[in-house]
Amino acid sequence: MTADFTPDRPALRSWLPGFVALAAIWGSSFLFIKVGVAELHPLHLTLYRVAAGALTLLVVLVVLRDRLPRDPRVWGHLTVIAGFGVALPFTLFGYGEQRVESMLAGIWNATTPLVVLPLAVLVFRTERLTARGAVGLGLGFAGVMVVLGVWQGIGGAHFIGQVMCFGAAACYGLAIPYQKKFIAGRKLSGLSLSAAQLVVATIQLAVVAPIVAGPPPLPTALSPRVLAAVLALGALGTGLAFVIHLRNIRIVGASAASTVTYLIPVFAVLIGAVVLNERLTWHQPVGALIVLLGVAVSQGLIGRRGRRVTPAVGAAAAPVVEPAVR
Repeated sequence: MTADFTPDRPALRSWLPGFVALAAIWGSSFLFIKVGVAELHPLHLTLYRVAAGALTLLVVLVVLRDRLPRDPRVWGHLTVIAGFGVALPFTLFGYGEQRVESMLAGIWNATTPLVVLPLAVLVFRTERLTARGAVGLGLGFAGVMVVLGVWQGIGGAHFIGQVMCFGAAACYGLAIPYQKKFIAGRKLSGLSLSAAQLVVATIQLAVVAPIVAGPPPLPTALSPRVLAAVLALGALGTGLAFVIHLRNIRIVGASAASTVTYLIPVFAVLIGAVVLNERLTWHQPVGALIVLLGVAVSQGLIGRRGRRVTPAVGAAAAPVVEPAVR
């Protein structure tokens, strides 16, 4: 069964709770990042959360009697995907949230599909740029400018933090079409690919983090608050959330399941406001709405029916993957 095949229209109660729970989990990841970087270097935070996520998915892999890929060429491609789809964007979000609000990082995460489309068209040649796509990109670019508030001038730590968060989204935008071109056609489950990505990313971070940031502190040296945030990011946001996402794909198909992308910034903003008492200036949520409108137009959710929507799962909570349920 392919990810887009759904034999009957499923009952709302069979998928809506999981759909909302997934958006809440991935939306809250930006809160946990904010808490984590208060004590941990962004590289150390990423190392711990990726290791926790890898362990969680490996356990699920054993329980479901699935297995990791065996083809060396797949592992070669996964090395690229793990770097640009996991290790680098997770770390950039950490650096970014040292300078900006968690809710603003959640908004920048929503720009991922706007980076995916031009790269898929110009670099990987897996998509064609249509008039609708061009309009969507134009709207998205305008939304990015509004979020940045470019009329106020450019510079300062806050601006740098936003650029880092956009850089994280751009990394997802590179990893997604790369995976579609080199991995998507292989007979491997989404769970297997994600577990393998996290294993490779853990190895990459275990090498780089001590060189750049020094030896990571022992988990026993962390405060209970930060330790809970790390475990939530890894086991919940990167492990359990992916299992929920696979279930949603089985029930409603990949196209419908991928629309969780639109709810993630909503939860990120609500959670940041309620828990951390963060506030946005007027142009940031307005720009976010314009960005989401551009994404919807470029993916065919507005203006044309029946078109398959490519999943853009790039929340700072999960490994980049286009699941193929077989």
